[in-house]
Amino acid sequence: IDGSIIATTVPLIVLVVSVIARIDRLSARKVVGLLIGLAGAVAVVLTSSVPAHAKSELWGNVMMVCSGVVTALYMVFFKRLVAKYRVTTLLRAIYTISAVVMFPIGIRSVAESNFVGMDTHLWLAAAFVLVVPTYLPNLLLNYSLRYLQPTVSSTYTYIQPVLAVALSVAMGLDKLHIDTMLFALVLFAGVWMVLSSYKK
Repeated sequence: IDGSIIATTVPLIVLVVSVIARIDRLSARKVVGLLIGLAGAVAVVLTSSVPAHAKSELWGNVMMVCSGVVTALYMVFFKRLVAKYRVTTLLRAIYTISAVVMFPIGIRSVAESNFVGMDTHLWLAAAFVLVVPTYLPNLLLNYSLRYLQPTVSSTYTYIQPVLAVALSVAMGLDKLHIDTMLFALVLFAGVWMVLSSYKK
């Protein structure tokens, strides 16, 4: 739950990166929204070290912030490439580069895996993870970057907390805390202020 809430900071980070890259401009409303949103995100991260949040990890939440920064950088700087090349061509290049980079890190795990002992259920589960939550979202994200500003395109992350809360609580994996809900509302209010400053 905390991780999915932190992931919603992506529009704020995209705004900061877009301003630095001179793709977007700051306004008073955007600055206020940015500060409010970041305050909510920082509060969520810091409450993960409170004993009441037994299933939250500070390091995991910090990693989610880092993931948000990388996603924001991608959305801003790849927008021009998406406009120039076909999305599938771009994804093929990204996945090839990623495979080369990860090869030295992951080759040992792959070599030690028992592929012969994997049943159909495991193969289908692996295929699902590769296609549904990995390839399809990247495909759709890149298509959206072709037509929208990165800040607007990044708002899809608001679906994450709703689904994460519903699934985590239903499966007994996490508990929804009142303070987390309040910090999430602060975060959403900040991002809403930023997004509502766009006229279209």
